[in-house]
Amino acid sequence: MLHHQLPWYVGGPVLGLCVIALRLLLNGRLGVTGGYTEVIERVGRRSLAFDWRGWFFFGLIAGGAVFALIAGGPDFHGYGWLTDTFHGSAQIVIAPVLVVAGMLIGYGSKLAGGCTSGNGLAGTSMLSAASIVATATFFATAIALTFVIEALI
Repeated sequence: MLHHQLPWYVGGPVLGLCVIALRLLLNGRLGVTGGYTEVIERVGRRSLAFDWRGWFFFGLIAGGAVFALIAGGPDFHGYGWLTDTFHGSAQIVIAPVLVVAGMLIGYGSKLAGGCTSGNGLAGTSMLSAASIVATATFFATAIALTFVIEALI
C-alpha cells in the first residue's frame, strides 16, 4: 500500500540529489515556476519545443497522475482549514480565495525570481543572497499568516 507522503529522510536526500544533478548536468536550478513559465511561453509562441524545464513541469503532472492511478484513484479531502472552517453555502468563498491566492503566489514567485522550491532548494544551496532573503520571507509570511488564521478561527 502506498503512503500519502514520503518520509522526510527519503524525500529530503532525493530532492538534494536532484538539485545537485540538475546543477552538474544541465547548469539549471530546480523549480516549478521555471517549468510553468517555459510551457506558457512556448505554447504562446505556438511551439512545442520545450527545454528541460518544460519537460520537468510535465513530469510533475504525470508523476502525480501515475501515483493517483497506483493508489487507486485521487484521494481528495478538501482544502484543509478552508473546508473545515466554511460549511454549507459558505464554501462558495473557497474558490475565489484560492484563485486570488494562486495569483498572488504566481506574482510573488516571478517577483522573487523563482518559486519556493527554486529559491529554497536551488538558490540557498548556491548561497544566493537573494534566494536566502526570498526563502526567509516565504517562511516568515507563512508563520505570521498561521498565527493570524489561528487567532481568527
